Amino acid sequence: MSENRWAMLGVIFLARTAMGMMYQSLAAVGPFVIEDLALTYFQYSLLLGLFLLPGGVMALPGGLLGQRFGSKRLAGAGLALMVVGGMVTAQSLAFALAAIGRTLIGIGGVFLNIALTKMVADWFTGREISTAMGLMLTSFPVGMALAMVLLPGIGAAHGWRSAVHISVAAAVMGLVVLLSLYRNPAALAGSEATMVARRHVLAGWEIALSASIGLAWGLFNAGFFVLGGFAPDYLVTLGSSVANAAFIVSIGILVSLVSVPLGGVVADRLRRPNLVIVTGCLATALFIALMPVFPAPTFWFVLMGLMFGLPPGALTSLLPQALPADRLSVGLGVYYTVFYLSIVAALLLAGRVRDLSASAAAPVFFAAIVTAGSVICLGLFRSLERRGRPRQA
Repeated sequence: MSENRWAMLGVIFLARTAMGMMYQSLAAVGPFVIEDLALTYFQYSLLLGLFLLPGGVMALPGGLLGQRFGSKRLAGAGLALMVVGGMVTAQSLAFALAAIGRTLIGIGGVFLNIALTKMVADWFTGREISTAMGLMLTSFPVGMALAMVLLPGIGAAHGWRSAVHISVAAAVMGLVVLLSLYRNPAALAGSEATMVARRHVLAGWEIALSASIGLAWGLFNAGFFVLGGFAPDYLVTLGSSVANAAFIVSIGILVSLVSVPLGGVVADRLRRPNLVIVTGCLATALFIALMPVFPAPTFWFVLMGLMFGLPPGALTSLLPQALPADRLSVGLGVYYTVFYLSIVAALLLAGRVRDLSASAAAPVFFAAIVTAGSVICLGLFRSLERRGRPRQA
């Protein structure tokens, strides 16, 4: 098993599924949390956002820690922080302690994202990397879906704290499986000590390279986050109930669970990542933009979910193929710093657009623009890659 890359991907998948479940654990029992802790909706939304906010500060330190101590230890530390954060959240009696717990979970999530991306790159660079990245990315929404299926009933029957404890147990299981079963590839294991002992500073072009593709990935995800956050409001203005609006949005998410890994397979088979990424990004942006123009939301969400699956595997495999393995962890630190900051900025701007325009459709158009913007960042990445590669040696 230790030399089976698909088995190692299974370990990675399980660890990241636990992260998705931990993220969604609070939202799954939100009404109970709000009532029990006497939260305002702003406080509640901040607790949810604290999963993302630490990324802008902790991603680069996380990449440096991964470079120094190795990806497996960084992943273990990330899961351990999530376990501690979940326990703190479950024991909180007021907003302040819950915020501390969710911040710890967010920091753990940052470390885990960096480490698991590096692990997939270690095993799959040069062979089915887009497919592997697509499968890894699917694990997070799988965890979210499990939380939404399992935790509300537990919260109603035994209290929201019990539901959060279930997500903590999932993180503990992911940690045990990771520490006991994950192994580095033999080719890496032989040189890991030397790689870790050395200090690797990114060249200027490598920082720019990492930032540009991090922005591309961040904008692509930001469009999806904005749409998920503001589309229900728009659908209600069309006459949908709140429950039906949420169901329509969830259709796009469910379709993407299938389309993302399939998109990775397509990228590996075609071996034309630029074509796959540009087609997927522009088609996704187009279908989002058409929602307010020709109102048929279910139809557009199905098409959007299908096309949304094309870019992720190919996009997330570009940096591991562009940077040397001994500098990838630090590069991923830069990558995820820009990724997290771009999502938070896009969400804030979307809210501002909604306020200034007084139109429920405006954030939907904004989501389409943000999604299309990832293509420009891809072009910048390729330009930097061409200029820097001859000097890399």
